[in-house]
Amino acid sequence: MTKQAATQCELDDLLEDTILDPTVAAMAQAIAHRLTVGRRPRPSGTQRNAGIPSPMPYSYRSDDIDLERTLENMAGRPHLEDTDIVVRERTRSRQAAVLIADVSGSMRGEKVRIAAATIAALSADLSTAGDQLGIVAFWSDAAVIKPLIGSATSAELLELLLRIPARGLTNVGFGLSVGHTELNRSGVHRRTAILLTDAVHNAGPDPRELARRFGALHVLLEMDGEHDLPLGRDLARLGHGTLSPIRTHRDVAPALNKIFGR
Repeated sequence: MTKQAATQCELDDLLEDTILDPTVAAMAQAIAHRLTVGRRPRPSGTQRNAGIPSPMPYSYRSDDIDLERTLENMAGRPHLEDTDIVVRERTRSRQAAVLIADVSGSMRGEKVRIAAATIAALSADLSTAGDQLGIVAFWSDAAVIKPLIGSATSAELLELLLRIPARGLTNVGFGLSVGHTELNRSGVHRRTAILLTDAVHNAGPDPRELARRFGALHVLLEMDGEHDLPLGRDLARLGHGTLSPIRTHRDVAPALNKIFGR
């Protein structure tokens, strides 16, 4: 395994003189559009059975009455108004996610379809105001495709990812390191990392130690072709996350449903 030093590249320099195959781009963006349209965004307000129960005035919706606070409001008052009733409703907390995508080797065939499906599904899942999505691409080096702060469509993000020149080596550890740094820029409490890779690690140090730094690192393991299942399992376990085998792009949405509790 090669020990060469890894570099975090500037995206503008990386994409210089790179021409995107229009056929590949059209196919991948069609998948991204179809999945984005078909995936219902999460509600921006309150949602039952999700988040942390919070006390709030009754608004003709919840039937979970906070009896103690309601009785406090009733003390010494001859009449009870609707607004004196306190209920418990679950409010959805904001969340941040960073996709750490393996672009080593050639991005074509099912690998492109999987990338398109992953970006589209994450863009739809994190479409609520206050949510944050970042994307890091890695090979022997790495680059931030999209920082957590800022907006871009799934088609724009996919195009950037596909325009990265093909690379041969895979430094999973450095991808995790850059992804972890980007995720820690967020002030959001719920932070999740999604590692999309075949886990065929052949550059840099053992990535297992990097995985321990995450509060929630989920692995989408690409099974189409050569892959390292034991390493994928270790990374998910050490990162306090889940492992989802991804054989085709159709496996992506169910895997993300499980991660985000849909």
